[in-house]
Amino acid sequence: MSELTHVLRHVLPLEDPNALVGYTTGDDAAVYRMADDRAVVVTADFFTPIVDDPYDFGRIAAANALSDLYAMGARPLFVLNLVAFPRTLLSAGVLEEILRGGSEVAREAGAPTLGGHSIDDAEPKYGLVAIGEVDPSRMVTNARARAGDALVLTKPIGSGVIATAIKQSAASAEVIARAVEVMATLNRRAAEAMLRAGVSAATDVTGFGLLGHLHKMLHASGVAGRIHAASVPLLPGALALAEAGHVPAGTRRNLADLEGSIGFADSIDGITRTLLGDAQTSGGLLMCVPPESVEGLLAELTGNVPAAAVIGEVIDGSAGHVIVG
Repeated sequence: MSELTHVLRHVLPLEDPNALVGYTTGDDAAVYRMADDRAVVVTADFFTPIVDDPYDFGRIAAANALSDLYAMGARPLFVLNLVAFPRTLLSAGVLEEILRGGSEVAREAGAPTLGGHSIDDAEPKYGLVAIGEVDPSRMVTNARARAGDALVLTKPIGSGVIATAIKQSAASAEVIARAVEVMATLNRRAAEAMLRAGVSAATDVTGFGLLGHLHKMLHASGVAGRIHAASVPLLPGALALAEAGHVPAGTRRNLADLEGSIGFADSIDGITRTLLGDAQTSGGLLMCVPPESVEGLLAELTGNVPAAAVIGEVIDGSAGHVIVG
């Protein structure tokens, strides 16, 4: 996160009044106003395989990219494929399965695949450019959290640890199956419920981990937050695999970058700290919900998303600071 901030300092500031959201707040997607009641929302995301099955990899990558649209309350319109793949392996059928998985998830989102771009690369990579639309008056950003809001999470965490264990042949079939199911689940239903609840702010939980994305949202909003570690849902197997040392480098970087911004209670052990900073793929939505809307939101989410958990609250305090107890 700190390296990225260093690089982005050279990007010119936004000067177009129709550019509603850019890189400055670390939000989930770019938003450009086309009319008073319509804005286009655009994001791009791709990565190397995190599971062995190419079809599942395609599904996860597509759900991950589309999640940025859902986090902002946008409706997907269409997608473009982003592919890096070794030319010598094209005849093996692997890329076909990756694209089939991605296309099926995009179709589930109601977003046709209209094209894309590919390059010859020794290391496979796949993802999407995802384009959506939103009414600017209903757009959700990460910069409007308010003290008193409840923090609600819609997927369990731990996918980074599990993906690392998969690479080291240490994850069981049952653990992998559940992780794939969760990562390939669209955040569509969570986003629909979020809009009806009138949340203050939201983001999706991906590479910077739960703590990293919460920190960014709180910092952009000028408030602080508190996490109840025992309330944060975990993917089955994540705790044991973290205890066994299957921790991705990205997770360690996340925690190092957040040093000084997170206050851990003495009761929070090292493994819990690791999981709270674990670099996620296709994680859930993290919402800041006004107190009067929490009960109705949870009722709508329960049974329709992988998790529906109140994990903390937004509080007054130093911008971006998170207390974990």
